[in-house]
Amino acid sequence: MTKRIVAYSRLKPTHLDQLRQRFHVDYFEALKNTYDTGFRQALSQAHGIVGSSLAITPELLDQAPHLEAIASISVGYDNYPVEELTRRGILLCNTPDVLTETTADTGFLLIMATARRAIELADFVKRGDWQESIGEAHFGSDVHGKTLGMIGLGRIGAAVARRGALGFGMQVLYSNASPKPELERELGAVRCELEELLARSDFVCVTVPLSAETTHLIGKREFGLMKRSAIFVNIARGKVVDEAALIGALENGEIHAAGLDVFEQEPLSPESPLPHMPNVVALPHIGSATHETRDAMAQRAVDNITLALDGKRPISLVNEAAGQQRN
Repeated sequence: MTKRIVAYSRLKPTHLDQLRQRFHVDYFEALKNTYDTGFRQALSQAHGIVGSSLAITPELLDQAPHLEAIASISVGYDNYPVEELTRRGILLCNTPDVLTETTADTGFLLIMATARRAIELADFVKRGDWQESIGEAHFGSDVHGKTLGMIGLGRIGAAVARRGALGFGMQVLYSNASPKPELERELGAVRCELEELLARSDFVCVTVPLSAETTHLIGKREFGLMKRSAIFVNIARGKVVDEAALIGALENGEIHAAGLDVFEQEPLSPESPLPHMPNVVALPHIGSATHETRDAMAQRAVDNITLALDGKRPISLVNEAAGQQRN
């Protein structure tokens, strides 16, 4: 029997061809939500799912009695009920490693753009307001030699820290669930409590995954601990930060600026004041959005689902216990 796959992210013809050589593929290129009748009909017969962004709920899993594996085209998996998938013996695969360096590039882009006011001053030139040599009113802040506080030091956090320590001579502080002795040796990174990190850092960068424990990890109290000159950068998930508290901290001058690639609500509401603040660089969640990286992520998902449906261990498996549940 040929197994069936439901795919609902934009995949290249080469990726679809690779899947179709082994499986029957129901492809939904522009699926906006999971209530689509055709999608649900295909899901009722599916053994595998390849996609990203849409939330997979236990109710939706009830519609997929044959499901064996999900290959998410992402590193984060907060859209999936991991415990429920594990209980049902459904493998959940993701795509770490292939997007690490690109997402770290985005993080450092935000550090540089906010510190040197790049977007604000580029707009200044575009408007034709550059009529004379700039003065102190347009000066930015140095990045080299400053203190970089990393909230989370996993793959992406470590890649951002390397850019700061090795490229810009920055002192790296980090708060993390576990110590990272190798990175301490390589980068001179110092582990400390979150409160100390916030108080000492010139740049605070968040890279932790979203979970019940990290939801609104950074709020009014945390912003109050930061230097008034501090720049805050978030490339993790929007809900890790209390956005109302962030807006308040920026408006009240509790922190100097913010560089944001993620938001509590995405796409960002037109009513949000954040993109209209001169001391905010707001990007539309572009962390891994390059041609090369998105292609590599899709290829990893294709490889993951192929291995999983062949009864082999996927390259990147989130819930190891699901495989034991199936056996």
